[in-house]
This record gives sequence, C-alpha cells and structure tokens, in this order.
Amino acid sequence: MTLTPLVFAALIFALVVSISYAVLVRWLPDPGKERLAQLKPSLASGRPSPWHSLQERLVAWLLWLSPWTAAMSGGDDETPSALRVRFWHAGWRSPAALQIYFTCKTLLTLVLPVIAWALVEISPWHPQGLPRFVPLLLGAATGYYLPDWVLNMQVRRRQRALLHAFPDALDLLRVCVQAGLGLDAAMERVGREIRQARPELSEEFALTGMALRAGSSRADALRHLSVRIGLKDIDALVSMLIQADRFGTSVSESLQVHSDALRTQRRLRAEEAAAKLPVKLLIPLIFCVFPSLLTVLLGPVVVTLARQLIKPVG
Repeated sequence: MTLTPLVFAALIFALVVSISYAVLVRWLPDPGKERLAQLKPSLASGRPSPWHSLQERLVAWLLWLSPWTAAMSGGDDETPSALRVRFWHAGWRSPAALQIYFTCKTLLTLVLPVIAWALVEISPWHPQGLPRFVPLLLGAATGYYLPDWVLNMQVRRRQRALLHAFPDALDLLRVCVQAGLGLDAAMERVGREIRQARPELSEEFALTGMALRAGSSRADALRHLSVRIGLKDIDALVSMLIQADRFGTSVSESLQVHSDALRTQRRLRAEEAAAKLPVKLLIPLIFCVFPSLLTVLLGPVVVTLARQLIKPVG
C-alpha cells in the first residue's frame, strides 16, 4: 500500500473527529463556562437583538388579538383558578400569559385546519366524502390541545428541576440556620447563592422573601411557595417548617431529616426507572434486534438448504 491512501485516510479521520468535537462543544457546553459567562457584565451596546425585537412585536400582536380570543375562550374573567395555578407551576407569571395562551389556542385551532385543507387540495390524493374532513378534524384537535401539551411539558420540566434542587438547598439552609441566621434571612441568602446553578429555586425563594418583606406572615409565605411549586414533597416540607415555627422545635434538624428523605425518594425513583428499563426495552428488542439476529444466524443455513434442494440430481 502506498503512502497516499494512508495520508488521505488520516485526513478524513481528523476531519470527522474535528467536526464531531465541534458539534459536541456546540450542543453540550461546559456548565462551568456558562456560569462564568453569566457572571460577567454584559458588554452589549444596549440595542436589542433582531430576535428580541421580533419577540416583542409578536407578543404585542397577540395581546392586540387577546380581547376577542379571551372572550371567545373564556380566558379573561371566567378562567378557572386551576389554570392560573398551572401557569404558576410552569413559571409563567406575566399578566399577559393567559391572554397569549388563549390567543395561541384560538389561532392554532383555526389556522391548522386551513393548512390541512390546503395540503389536501394540492396533494395528488383527493379523498371524497367523510375522509375529506379527517385532516380538518385532526388539525383542529392538534391546534386546540397543542398549547396544553406545551404547558404540561413546561410544568414537568420545571417541577423536575425544583425537585432535584431542593435537597442541596435544604443543606445550605441548614448550614445558614446553624450559623445563626433566621429562616427568612437564610432563604434569601441561599436564593442568592444558587442563582446561577438553580435559577428556578432561586426565583421561588426570592418571591418568598419579597412576600415576607411585604408583610405576609411566614406561614402564609411558605404556603404560597408550596402552591406555586405544586409538589407533594414540598407540601410536606412547608408543613414541617410551619410546625417547627409554631411549636419551637429545631429547624436545622427538621431540614436535615427532610433533606435525607428527599434524597432517598430521588434514589428510589431512579431505581424504579431502572427496574422499568428491561420491560421498555423488550418491544424494540423483539421487533428490531431479534429479527436481525435471526437473519444473521439462520441466513447462511437457509441459503445452503435452498442450494441443496434446487441442485439437480446428476
């Protein structure tokens, strides 16, 4: 073998490795570098980016359409409190969130069937009768339930992040309480310290601190924290802190016990997910891997038998 193919193969290998490394760096950035970049002061000139300007115009347009859509969907005065609570769980606290939600829901319900009808008309397949209206119904159903799906996905993502952040935050709270800080000051200090690592929990602690400074009692502020998060484990934590504050028991010991309980529950959830993995892998194993394995193992045998059976007798 000459030297030229080897050099060409080495160059191709180096190119593939470089592209793969660049893609990994782009899509899997270093968390430490991200935190350092967030801590640096912004050096921008103050002029908004095109994406920010487009986002502001889109929000303004949706708000302009919101009175009609809110009246049509019941999103102004007749919105149930459960929907507002779901928005709190998702971290969407803007006063315009409900209007934008109902506007998007109404527009998608009306626009997606029109798009589906246009695609059916320009396609070579022209159904007649009832099947002609199936894409319209699918488009309307998709447009109606798509905002709900996005909201539920955001709620699950945020609650999972909060659940993972609470054990470490409780340890920091316990350290601050043992150092002599009160529970209110400890929550404010921990919220500042975890702002870069856990922004969701830092935001919740900041809102609780503002409620306490505004004159709310500690029990009411903690109950509001539990309602905004919407997790049973946090409900138990809030009940424990309220009882510790009412009866004068040790807050640091209560925080330590609850932190250990949260870590134990997180480990049990991980073990449960690991136990479900073999059952979930059974279907792709049967329908994807097993046929390929049978083809590789029995393929030569089938070919040999076919050749022997069709071989003419001499």
